Amino acid sequence: MEKDFLTLDDFEPAGKKVLARVDINASIEDGKIQDSERMEAHAATIRELADKKAKVIVLAHQGRPEDDDFLPLEGHAPLLAKHVKKKVKYVDDILGSKAKKEIGKLKEGKIILLENVRFLAEESLDGSKKKFEDTLLVKTLTPLVDVYVNDAFSAAHRAQTSLIGFTKTLPSYAGRVMQAEYEAVKKSTENAERPVVYLLGGGKPTESLMLMKKFLEEGKADKILTSGVLGELCLIAKGKNLGAKAKWLEEQKYTDFLPEVKNLMEKYGEKIDVPGDFAYEDKEGFRVEVKIEDLPKVTRPIFDIGSNTSAAYAREIRSAKTVYLKGPMGAYERKPFELGTQQVMTAMMECKGFTLLGGGHTTSAMRKFGFSPKKFSHVSVAGGALLAMLSGKKLPAVDALKESARRIGYEKQAQTNEK
Repeated sequence: MEKDFLTLDDFEPAGKKVLARVDINASIEDGKIQDSERMEAHAATIRELADKKAKVIVLAHQGRPEDDDFLPLEGHAPLLAKHVKKKVKYVDDILGSKAKKEIGKLKEGKIILLENVRFLAEESLDGSKKKFEDTLLVKTLTPLVDVYVNDAFSAAHRAQTSLIGFTKTLPSYAGRVMQAEYEAVKKSTENAERPVVYLLGGGKPTESLMLMKKFLEEGKADKILTSGVLGELCLIAKGKNLGAKAKWLEEQKYTDFLPEVKNLMEKYGEKIDVPGDFAYEDKEGFRVEVKIEDLPKVTRPIFDIGSNTSAAYAREIRSAKTVYLKGPMGAYERKPFELGTQQVMTAMMECKGFTLLGGGHTTSAMRKFGFSPKKFSHVSVAGGALLAMLSGKKLPAVDALKESARRIGYEKQAQTNEK
C-alpha cells in the first residue's frame, strides 16, 4: 500500500542533525510538570533517532501565552530523559547564540531540548498573511539541521510555524507517534474492516453527535452504541420519558440538539443502540439499577448505564471487526458506577478486531482499571487532532508532510531521469 507520507523508515538518521517537533505539552499541578502517556510516546521516537546515531534537536511547546501553564521547558527535560533513557539537555534558547552553539557541537546519539517554541510570537502567526517558511524560526534553524521530523500528531490540526514551515525547507518525515495515530484513524474509518462499531459516550454531546452524524451519513458505521448525554438525547428522541433527567438536560441546554438527534434517529434508527437500563445512587450511596420504563419514578441522579445495557454492548463489541470508543459510559471515577465503562473496555480487549481508544476521560478510565494499553490495538494520546481527523477535517501538519513527500518523490524521480 502506498504511503501518504514518509516516515523514519525512509531515511538513514546516522550522523544527521534531526529537528524533531514533538508535543509534550503537559498538565501542571502545584507548579510542577506532570508526566503523561504523551511524553512516553514521543520518547520512543526520540530514542529511536538517538539509537540510530542521529543528533537530535527537540522542538516543543507548553501552554498558550495567555494561560497559567505557559512555562519554560526546563521541567520537561528530566521527564523526557526518564522515558528516553538517555540524557536530554535543556537549552533555554531557540534562535540565539546559545542554541546555535549547542546545535553546532551536538554529537551523534545526543539529545537537546530547545526552549518553548511558543515563546516566539511568530509560532502562531496567520499563515495566510506571511508564509511559514519565511519566518525567522525557519530561516534560522534550517541551515543548522539536515532533516525535519514531525511527531506532533496531537497538534496536527493547527496551522503553526514549527509544524508546517520546515516541511518547505527540509526533507521531512513523520515520527512514530504521527505515523501510528494517523494509521490508526485510517484503519478505523477509511480502511475499516466490517462490522464497524462506534461507542460514543461522555458528558458533552457536541463532539459525539458530530461523529455520529458523519459515521452514519457516510455509511461507515454498522452500529453506534450510545451512552452519556448522547444516549439520553437519543432516548428522548424515541419518545422515552427520562423523568428528572430530562429536566436536567433542558437546564444544560442539551435539548437544543434534539431536532438533529431526532432526524438521525428517524433515518438511521436501526443502527443506533440506546441504553435500556440505568444505575442511580440511592440515599445510602449504593448502586441501584432501573429499567428505562421505570426511570420517571427515580428522583435521584443516574450515573451509569445498567448491567443489561453494558452486557448487550459488550456482545456487539466482541463480534465486531473494528471498534472505536470515545468517552466513558458513566461516572467511572466512582466505584459503584464504573461497571459500564469497565465492561465495554473488557469486551474491547477480548475483541479480535481492531480497537481504537481515545479521549482524556477514556484513557483515564483505562488507567484507573489497570488495563494495559497493549491490550488495545491503539490508544490515542491526541485530543483535538484525533476528533478532527475522525470527523473528516483537514490536518494542516499532515497535509504539509504529504506535500513534502510528493516533492521529495519528484526530486528523486528527476535525479533518476538525469542519470
